Amino acid sequence: MRKHITGFSNPTVKYLRSLRDKKHRKRAGQFLVEGLRLLEDARVSGHVPRQLVMAENRDRHDLVDRLEGEVGAAGGEVITTTPDILSKITGKSNSQSVVGVFDELDTSLARLDRGSANIWLVAQDLRDPGNLGTMLRTGDAVGAGGLILIDDCADPFSAEAVRASMGAVFTQGMAQARWDEFVPWLRGGPGQLVAASLRDAVPYRGAAYQAPCFILVGNESQGLPEAYEAECDLRVTMPMKGRADSLNAAVAGAVLAYEVLASLDG
Repeated sequence: MRKHITGFSNPTVKYLRSLRDKKHRKRAGQFLVEGLRLLEDARVSGHVPRQLVMAENRDRHDLVDRLEGEVGAAGGEVITTTPDILSKITGKSNSQSVVGVFDELDTSLARLDRGSANIWLVAQDLRDPGNLGTMLRTGDAVGAGGLILIDDCADPFSAEAVRASMGAVFTQGMAQARWDEFVPWLRGGPGQLVAASLRDAVPYRGAAYQAPCFILVGNESQGLPEAYEAECDLRVTMPMKGRADSLNAAVAGAVLAYEVLASLDG
């Protein structure tokens, strides 16, 4: 199905604009993805948008043509509109010429297969969507099974998180849970919980990592609660040679993930 929109007050435009807000995304169960690169990553990963919105009179591109064909074949809707309206939808003056609307992905713990990967990333109370997206991207890079979001994390389907993930939102498993849901799930099968810590910690280099290894990072400013650290099977410390007393949460997760990867692959 194809249609053309020329009015800012069109109900579809209002609906698409509303998806920039977390409350409306949750109610609708859908989210926006901007840009051809991310849309192509989604398509290659088996995810086709419900709606594809394109600027009229755009330069033709083989990838867009292929994507448009797959959206149509899947019963989706292709919308053309003016660049100004597309900017209104995305909230960006230099909006990408293509935007997709996707159904939110299933983020239940039950759908994760812990045996599918040796490494999993876990973030507790992570508030920065850029850090969240970066952790998804790191997970993809190290071959992790996915990212588990604990407690009150940023919305993984916000435009900022999706953009920072560089398409990994579609390649990584993802779950959202409270701590008191996560711990029984984790202890219900194999899995080593590891966190960077100063409490009874060993050096992160050469530590006794075991697969599947769940790497836990905490809130950007507060770190992990003491009770959460106490639940960990292994606590490791990374040297801080300068004045800073901690690393960015996503950076710490990446450093640990590559150390675990080297240990388990070795």
